[in-house]
Amino acid sequence: MDITERLFNRRWGVFTHFLYGEPGSQIPTEQVRRDWNLAVNNFDTEKLARQLNDVGAGYYFITIMQGQKYMIAPNETFDRICGTQPGEACAKRDLVLDLYQSLSKYDIDLCLYYTGDGPWKDKVCGPKFGLSDPRGSVTADFVEKWSSVLAEYAQRYGDKIKAWWIDGCYDWLGYNNDTIKLYYDAIKKANSKAIVTFNNGVQESCYKWFCDEDYTAGEFNDLNVIPTQAFYGGSRAHILAPLGAKLWRSRGVTHDNAYLKDYVKNVNCAGGFVTIDIYIDHSGNLDEEQLNTIRGL
Repeated sequence: MDITERLFNRRWGVFTHFLYGEPGSQIPTEQVRRDWNLAVNNFDTEKLARQLNDVGAGYYFITIMQGQKYMIAPNETFDRICGTQPGEACAKRDLVLDLYQSLSKYDIDLCLYYTGDGPWKDKVCGPKFGLSDPRGSVTADFVEKWSSVLAEYAQRYGDKIKAWWIDGCYDWLGYNNDTIKLYYDAIKKANSKAIVTFNNGVQESCYKWFCDEDYTAGEFNDLNVIPTQAFYGGSRAHILAPLGAKLWRSRGVTHDNAYLKDYVKNVNCAGGFVTIDIYIDHSGNLDEEQLNTIRGL
């Protein structure tokens, strides 16, 4: 059986950006900026799992990090390279393991988002990883170090993670099949059945970027693209797009339930699966309007 069949058969899932510096309704943003652990410790994984089960989601993606140095789980490799203390950048709580335990009760698969551009916004950690200039071309030194951070996570979680979505592997950053392969190998060595994709930005249609990726990154800014085929050069068709009124990680809805039911059905009939980005606050609470909109897709 093709290893993408598992997520394809689940038809659709949810994606959230749980990030340092993003607004949260339960914890004041300025407090989170002083101590990232406040948000991570306050994340109610049991409630999130119940909410996702209630609406019928088959899998769930969460960001490990994005742009900043703040990670949702401990990582000794990161701390060693950056000289940071446990909890200073990488949260003391392992939110990934806690999410896995909560989601497993409802047979909801856990999937992870990682980046190819690392902590590029951080003026201290970025250079320590070999980023010579924020958002400049990646170096061999950076890719080697950053893939070692990924390898620690991949080894720890193993088959608990069913899919990885690696952002920021843009050709204009210098990425190609050779550099991306370090990330791919780090994941596959830990779990050969995990499905992996690498994002080269928004395209006009589903698009295979890395030569061995299992499914298309499928980043779009709206839930309106229908794949023209089930596989693109061996990469399963996949759509990732926001439901929020202001695009990514925002509240509100751009489509109603009837539209989304029809859309998911059409993508599934074409041989692909759909991941919907919705809002999450610093306590792990999902947007109620969006939950009602995706219910029963």
